[in-house]
Amino acid sequence: MAKHINVSLIGNPNTGKTSVFNLLTGLNQQVGNYPGITVERKSGVCKLPRGVKAHIIDLPGTYSLNASSLDENVVIEVLLNKKDKDYPDVAVVVSDVENLKRNLLLFTQIKDLGIPTILAINMADQMERKGISLDIPELEKRLNTKIVLMSARKKKGVEELKQCIAEYKKVPVGSCVDIFTIDPPYFEKLQKAFPKQSLYKLWLVITQDVNFANINRNTIQDASEFHTKKKSELKRLQQKETIKRFQFINDTLKETQIIDLAQAKGFRAQLDKILIHKVWGYVIFFAILLFIFQAIYDWSGYPADLIDSAFAWLGEKVKSIMPSGALTDLLSEGVIPGIAGIAIFIPQIAFLFLFISILEESGYMSRVVFLMDRIMRRFGLSGKSIVPLISGTACAIPAVMATRNIEDWKQRLITILVVPFTTCSARLPVYLIIISLIIPDERVAWIFGYQSLTLMLLYLIGFVAALGSSWLLSKYLKMPSSNLFVVEMPNYKVPLWKNVIINVYEKTKDFVTEAGKIILAISVVLWMLASYGSGEQFNNAAEIVTEANPGVAGKTLENKIESHKLEHSYIGYAGKFIEPAVAPLGYDWKIGIALISSFAAREVFVGTLATIFSVGNEAETTIKNRLLTEVNPKTGKYLFNFATGISLLLFYAFAMQCMSTIAIVKRETNGWKWPIIQTVFMSGLAYVSALIAYQVLI
Repeated sequence: MAKHINVSLIGNPNTGKTSVFNLLTGLNQQVGNYPGITVERKSGVCKLPRGVKAHIIDLPGTYSLNASSLDENVVIEVLLNKKDKDYPDVAVVVSDVENLKRNLLLFTQIKDLGIPTILAINMADQMERKGISLDIPELEKRLNTKIVLMSARKKKGVEELKQCIAEYKKVPVGSCVDIFTIDPPYFEKLQKAFPKQSLYKLWLVITQDVNFANINRNTIQDASEFHTKKKSELKRLQQKETIKRFQFINDTLKETQIIDLAQAKGFRAQLDKILIHKVWGYVIFFAILLFIFQAIYDWSGYPADLIDSAFAWLGEKVKSIMPSGALTDLLSEGVIPGIAGIAIFIPQIAFLFLFISILEESGYMSRVVFLMDRIMRRFGLSGKSIVPLISGTACAIPAVMATRNIEDWKQRLITILVVPFTTCSARLPVYLIIISLIIPDERVAWIFGYQSLTLMLLYLIGFVAALGSSWLLSKYLKMPSSNLFVVEMPNYKVPLWKNVIINVYEKTKDFVTEAGKIILAISVVLWMLASYGSGEQFNNAAEIVTEANPGVAGKTLENKIESHKLEHSYIGYAGKFIEPAVAPLGYDWKIGIALISSFAAREVFVGTLATIFSVGNEAETTIKNRLLTEVNPKTGKYLFNFATGISLLLFYAFAMQCMSTIAIVKRETNGWKWPIIQTVFMSGLAYVSALIAYQVLI
């Protein structure tokens, strides 16, 4: 028995493939990208009987092996290349019991590759309610495979699936439908020309002629006696192949599947009439969004305050326990405040991912895609663009990668360029801290708070900016464009909470660990720059301040000395240098430093402020209180007033402040032209908007 088995999990979208993957692997998952391309790769480990381990690859959802996007192309690349480390010993095709006819098209194609293939029919718990019955033994015979009837929701059939995977060598191998009768002479010549190659694999290599990425394939040598057909002829053969497969599937299901509509019970059609209604659909969608933003504030307030207080206590504890010195100051004034700057927002970010996961799991997100297509078309996009835009509320990087599902290059490019306008979770800490400083914590009619309404307004501003920019780009870019739009409406279902919890855990963990590494490094650097300097003003700060403030002593004098040293430290000089550029926006040199540092990642803004304002201040003071009491020495007013706060919110709503996003846009557009244009435009719009807002409100 092999030490481990490579398993490819394959299936159409919305068949519950992710649920099956989560059941098999639990938290033993890794998320990355396929080598050389930006498609997300999920893998995990599953323990099988007799101590065998299965290495499970969750391949992107695909309807067939006739690829029309990079996601689908990845599936073909993995299944064709035996030298690939992910090449499967066994394939598990996950299907939906209600959509067997459509799902079996992909299954019959996988079977033709000569890979042991198990058919996992999911959502079996719905069979009785939908009036469906299956003759599993006869279906296994006709499909020449092993079938597992399972329910990921009820956790039924999981052990049977594991057993089948462990005994994959017993699974029948071979085709269940002969597609080569669609043009016998052509396929005979093809086989003679390449006698050592699998005929169906040859057919896939010939017909998959769209280059989605720079992926190295195993090429086949040319043969002079064989000449391939024109593209139009190959397309007709593909259509004949599909018809042939569906004829077989129809004949098979007639003998093995019974659907008694009289027994079926459902309310999908009635619910769809409301949720995708041309008026009520939008009302319900925006009501859901408003509820989400209000919940983020109401539910996360207590744990966020607890975390903030805990880090303030920890900073004070470190100062009281450890001896005075550079290391103690680094920990209490640099590292701890820097980490606190992101840790206090873990509850809000987790709740955001929670709601997004619930909307996706329930099937409602697909309705949003359909609903928004009516709006998106007016701005040069299609409904498919809404998926990256909504994904952008989590992170712009996977959102940009999600545009790979958009076949039309013009629509895809426009979507890539406007996605960063949507409010990502990295902006959330910035919004939350500034809103808490300038917007009163009061409610409208005892229901929705001013703070949650402000947060929703910022999300809407970002979305409107994305649509406005896409409209301009659709007029500016002279490229051919297709307006075809197809979206699948999955069945409504109660979210599978294990999937939701795993998704929230993975997304929050990735956000915190990735942001945490950047923030920790920047916090240390900023603390060093803020704690050291040169020249008489820094080295003789105590004498200069004492002489300028006769009669002042104690804690007040200490704070004045530390403030003077900070202003004349290395970071103080850097801040003073850029202050003329940011002063018209209502910012001082400290906020200017935070702006510059946040180009590494937006969420660094809060950590930077926490680090800068903690230098020389009492450790037990929370981040929020430190910012609330900060005074602008030039105006004598609180630094974070309403005008400055609105200016900052608008700046971050529009600014392109994420190095990783710039890098991924460069990679997706294959050059620096578009990311440079994107960065210049967004930064310019952010500066002008913040400038106007401050000058009007001051």
